[in-house]
Amino acid sequence: MIQKIEGLVAAPFTPMHADGSLNLSIVSQYARMLAHNGVKGAFVAGSTGEGVSLTYQEKRDIIEAWGHASEKDLLKIAMVGGNSVEEMQQLAKWAAACGYDAIAILAPHYFKINSAETIAQICREVGEAAPDTAVYFYHIPVLTGVNVSMVQLLEHLDGQMPNFAGIKYTHHDMMEYNQCLNYGGGKYDILWGWDEVFLGGMAMGARGGVGSTFNYAAPLYHRLMAAFDAGDLAEARRLQEKSIDIVKLLGKYGGISVGKAYMRALGLDCGTFRLPVRNMSEAQYGEFFQDLEDIEFFVYASEMPEVYS
Repeated sequence: MIQKIEGLVAAPFTPMHADGSLNLSIVSQYARMLAHNGVKGAFVAGSTGEGVSLTYQEKRDIIEAWGHASEKDLLKIAMVGGNSVEEMQQLAKWAAACGYDAIAILAPHYFKINSAETIAQICREVGEAAPDTAVYFYHIPVLTGVNVSMVQLLEHLDGQMPNFAGIKYTHHDMMEYNQCLNYGGGKYDILWGWDEVFLGGMAMGARGGVGSTFNYAAPLYHRLMAAFDAGDLAEARRLQEKSIDIVKLLGKYGGISVGKAYMRALGLDCGTFRLPVRNMSEAQYGEFFQDLEDIEFFVYASEMPEVYS
């Protein structure tokens, strides 16, 4: 089992060619870039990685590609979740075979779940497929529409699942987040999942987070965490506002797909998102790049290692 994660875990974008096929050849470069910027881990095939838009074989391929990445200190978490528990089990076995440190389970979201006990049963069955691999539950009700009590989930799993590590918590219920952090004397790893309010998560006790903007703005969050730890809340709030400026451009230009435009601006072209997600036009990209200058993005942006720049 892995220890509690402190620091940033990036949720990498799945790189694609112009025709929409996977561009696995740049994964090693991507991994090196994350490590170069002090990122602790990669959360593969999550929301940012379009896991729900990939075929089963493509999920296997992207999990394998990141598994082969040679950055030895980069933790690897595979999001195996979806609507099929059988598929989750198969992908969990595959992630374990590819050397992953952990897997993450997403609540089935077609047949809606309203019971923490049911989610706990799914976690146990998937976890049994990879008993030596840590398991996180990925709580993101804004996308799954499944919003059961995470405290109850911990109650159902506590002492019943040896490889259960914790929760990737992407929700706005700060009280529940605090309860999960403190459950059982703080025995579980509750990773924060809202980049634009990371400071709020840290104020509640978060020491590790998973985020999409950590891909391209990791230095900003390192500075934010350092300011918070030093007790300089004015500076921490200023840096959080810079994070909000970055996230606001996602809304301006269409949502999650804009993250790949940020990566392109850094010099790592990951292509575009698949339908049903919409992408910005080339004309919009020019305007977007000017916005990056206006918000001083490149002052806080992740750096490409020199060998790849």
